[in-house]
Amino acid sequence: MDLEGYRMDTTQLNRIYRKIRKFLLDPEELYLVQSIETQSLFVCEKNTVVEQYSASTSRFGNSNRENSFKTPPGIHRIKNKIGAGAPVGRIFKERRDTGIDWDQVSIEDNLILTRILRLEGLEDGINKGAGVDSYERCIYIHGTNQEDLVGTPLSHGCIVLRNQDILTLFDIVSEGTIIYIDPPPILINKNSCRSVHFTGVFGTGMSALAQYLRFQGIAVSGSDRLLASEDTASIRQSLEVLGCTIINQDGSGVNEDIDAVCISTAIEESNPDIAAARARGTPIVHRSDLLAAIIESKKTIAVAGTSGKSTVTAMIFEFLTACGKSPSLISGAPLRRLEKQGLIGNAFSGASDLLVVEADESDGTLVKYSPEVSVVLNISKDHKSIDEIKRLFETLVLNSAWTAINSDDPILATLSTTACFGRTGAASWRPDHEQLMPASVKLFRNGIEYHLPFPGNHNLENLRAALCVCGYFDCEEPILADAVKHFEGVARRFSLTETTQNVHVVDDFAHNPAKISAAVSAARGLSERIIAVYQPHGFGPTRFLKDDYISTFQTIFRQNDSLYLLPIYYAGGTALKNISSEDIITGLGPILFNAHALKDRSDLPARLEVDVKSGDCVIVMGARDPSLPALVRMIVELFGGKMKNL
Repeated sequence: MDLEGYRMDTTQLNRIYRKIRKFLLDPEELYLVQSIETQSLFVCEKNTVVEQYSASTSRFGNSNRENSFKTPPGIHRIKNKIGAGAPVGRIFKERRDTGIDWDQVSIEDNLILTRILRLEGLEDGINKGAGVDSYERCIYIHGTNQEDLVGTPLSHGCIVLRNQDILTLFDIVSEGTIIYIDPPPILINKNSCRSVHFTGVFGTGMSALAQYLRFQGIAVSGSDRLLASEDTASIRQSLEVLGCTIINQDGSGVNEDIDAVCISTAIEESNPDIAAARARGTPIVHRSDLLAAIIESKKTIAVAGTSGKSTVTAMIFEFLTACGKSPSLISGAPLRRLEKQGLIGNAFSGASDLLVVEADESDGTLVKYSPEVSVVLNISKDHKSIDEIKRLFETLVLNSAWTAINSDDPILATLSTTACFGRTGAASWRPDHEQLMPASVKLFRNGIEYHLPFPGNHNLENLRAALCVCGYFDCEEPILADAVKHFEGVARRFSLTETTQNVHVVDDFAHNPAKISAAVSAARGLSERIIAVYQPHGFGPTRFLKDDYISTFQTIFRQNDSLYLLPIYYAGGTALKNISSEDIITGLGPILFNAHALKDRSDLPARLEVDVKSGDCVIVMGARDPSLPALVRMIVELFGGKMKNL
């Protein structure tokens, strides 16, 4: 056999061998590598190629989901050898020898000919287990009647060889032979990456990207300063189950196998991983550059806005899923339904080319994205001024093929757009009628009732946006209505727990004045009296929003309400700490409600025990801090409740 066409990169072959070595009974035994990028199958011994064949994978690309008709990446083994002794061109159906030979003429359908090597996935969550199992999907290596096409993407998920080649391979391999299906690299800023290290991998945006790359078969490692924290233990475990390597944030994770180090705006230049990357010459890429590369590779729906992004992203993903569109997901918050499946919940790999992403404006990187569809929900002062944010949204809209904006937001009215959603006549998508209830909302359109099991005007706004986008994708309204009714929501987005002492405890991610106002307004449907616990996020954002916090608190809280401000959450790095929660409380001046800045979080339980009465609503608000769910759990238990197990 002529090896002049050999295109297996030596560095990559060494990486693959190190990865699969633990699965080999004998380090000298043969193993296979299927390159999706080059459409070649290599027979290897240690770090040497000994045979090579043209071999086709799916014309739909690679993916780990069932019913995707895509080729699953990662480590497999040959589970069954089927067809020994059959002649060349023998047709198999459902792994059975039909006794019929190919007529050497018909090539319309990709027939399964000559031999079958049935594959079994060995990586949980990637090619083994519910929804992704290669064996259940019946992934084979087999011969074909379309031999002239072999070497180009051809199949519906299997690996296809010419008939003489599958005969040769069949005799070389054994049941148990390991095969690594090598996915194509992702191109980030012109860097071809097969292995990415995430610094700060437990962050919600970073962990979503890490999972998405693993679903595509890319090698992932990561570090985090909260590596030893109990609050991040479940995230670490979920990432490790997917095959991510999690290590100390001391630079040791940046080794010769890493093609790029991914960072977020929160990572300081002094971080050991960055220092190690610079010393090795390893490219350092921003989280937004990776997301931009992913967005470019898919038919992407980007959800933007200063409030409601996570919820609308979840709604669009859930509703499209219910309508059979099978999208993928990269979100800034975990979806409850995905958490129940054992996932972190902020990323998913679907079977189609649709991808729903949350497009964050906080660090200005929104301008890098060019999605197929964008939706802009609203504008309010948050990390940046309104004018700055509006310019970012204008660029996103210009970079998108189809857009929808909220026509009820007057600041968005000047944006050029394809469609508008809202209540007013200016909207091309608007409801016939809406209804607010204490614990839910209803929207009526075209004779269909959409009953969302979450309260508040802001959730009606969210629902309008999601339904408008789903209409663009021709979703059937009755199916959409059922999906809305069964929407389970997003973690820490008005997550309600009732207690035996008749106290309503709400956990919410609200972290700017507009979001706090919306959350408290929704809580009024549960109780007349609100006990609000808020942890400001970051010294810079708190300083930027101080006056807005003060005016919002003065407006939304009523006589007999209580507001407890916790110490400002410090996420690390350099920060000018010349503002405190006490400054906000002092700025409130004379007020009719109770307002306190606590020196320490440990003071909160005693305060609540005295203050909270039957029928009250305690709402805990704040962002980013992974310890906040534990605080909510403590409050629930304080009043005789029990958190629901996911």
